[in-house]
Amino acid sequence: MSDVQIHPSTLVDPSAEIGAGTIIGPYCVIAPEVMLGENCWLQHHVTLCGPMRAGARNKFYAYCSIGQQTQDLKYQGEPTYLEIGDDNTFREFVTINRSTTGEGKTRVGSRGNFLAYSHIGHDCTVGDEVVFSNNGTLAGHVQVGNHAVMGGLTAVHQFCRIGRFAITGGCAKIVQDVPPFMIADGNPAEIRGVNLVGLERKGFTPESVKWIKEAFRLIYRSKYNTRQAVNAVRKELPQTEEIMQIIEFIEQSERGIIR
Repeated sequence: MSDVQIHPSTLVDPSAEIGAGTIIGPYCVIAPEVMLGENCWLQHHVTLCGPMRAGARNKFYAYCSIGQQTQDLKYQGEPTYLEIGDDNTFREFVTINRSTTGEGKTRVGSRGNFLAYSHIGHDCTVGDEVVFSNNGTLAGHVQVGNHAVMGGLTAVHQFCRIGRFAITGGCAKIVQDVPPFMIADGNPAEIRGVNLVGLERKGFTPESVKWIKEAFRLIYRSKYNTRQAVNAVRKELPQTEEIMQIIEFIEQSERGIIR
């Protein structure tokens, strides 16, 4: 643990591995089997529980509780796992649970921004460069794609999926899958349109956006049911990368998509 700064009031288990350059502030607790990468920063009163592994340059603000055991009542007490990438920010009171069984793993990607009181339940998979606004909450086994944005107080039912570049409105209730590039809002949520601002900010070409909008029209503004809409998207639109992602996402849905 060379070049590590640890406040005297902090408790670090001897089995924990702390990367070089990491700074750990007052009154933190680093439990057994925690692995932290280089140049992480813990403000104060942060709790990290293992088995968990977090990469480099992660920032943990006050009162985070990361890697606590699953809240699933089926948990049998075996070691379970959490894996976090690099360059994430976890603001005040963020909570993330480990998986329920040793065969699974809760996974969080890199470069995410998780605002105060947001929660990631057991066995979730969260992609890269996501934003969780305050109190964004995932139940167990939820999948969130890269660049997705969770509005404040969004609640996502277990086993749902949020597609890449999708965005949810504040206080949205998500009980089915949100396809990539779409905006979901309401209680229960409905698909309101295409995430045009997000796509523009990430440099999607006008041509790509045009075809995504056409896919939205066929799926959500036509008289087709979901299966008919997917067939129409496949037949009528060029099979660009984005269109194929929408088709594959819908065809792989087990809970059905939000309409």
